[in-house]
Amino acid sequence: MKNSNILAILLFLALSVSCKTENKEKAPLKKEISTLPFFNTGDFTPEWISIDDKTYSDIHSIPDFSFINQDGLEVTQDTYKGKIYVADFFFTSCTGICRSLSLNMKILQEEFMDDPDVYLLSHSVTPSMDSVPVLKKYAKDYGVNSKKWNLVTGDKEVIYELARTAYFSDEDFVKTKEASEFIHTENFLLIDAKGRIRGVYNGTLQLEAKRLIRHIKLLKAEMAS
Repeated sequence: MKNSNILAILLFLALSVSCKTENKEKAPLKKEISTLPFFNTGDFTPEWISIDDKTYSDIHSIPDFSFINQDGLEVTQDTYKGKIYVADFFFTSCTGICRSLSLNMKILQEEFMDDPDVYLLSHSVTPSMDSVPVLKKYAKDYGVNSKKWNLVTGDKEVIYELARTAYFSDEDFVKTKEASEFIHTENFLLIDAKGRIRGVYNGTLQLEAKRLIRHIKLLKAEMAS
């Protein structure tokens, strides 16, 4: 009798393990998102807005701008018209996160070097120090290709206003409203071909750069459809 009870228990355990394994094998894999959201506010709440939605024409977009790049050439919104681009904010004398930001931007540059639809844009937050020659040296140090990646300088107030109200890239300003405060952000912003924010990433992390690459490819598919 005892032997039969033991056999019954072993059979029950074997069937339980078998069922769990079978259920695990049949469990669907988590799918990646197929469409990127839009970001209309500084709290970066994602919004999926259909082209048929009445609010579609009011989606937040980056306004006109004009800066000077590392080659002394003017860079404007028209430079990026119809292009996907990644924007960030840095300064050349930074000894903290900026090195990681630039190295991860370089990963993006290498990935999309031959892609005419994808570009990069880095704004200096210390434009009075980051002159064209300084940016040129920084570009050389980090292997920046001017045909793909612009490092820009210009009027400080204009850059700060753009960072805060267009790219939503200054959490401290959101809290304090202190316009003179220094901007130091780790964000990479993904901008679509119509100048709208479609993704926000921690630019100091290689893992985020890899995720950004996947999302750029989603935007390219969206452009092609």
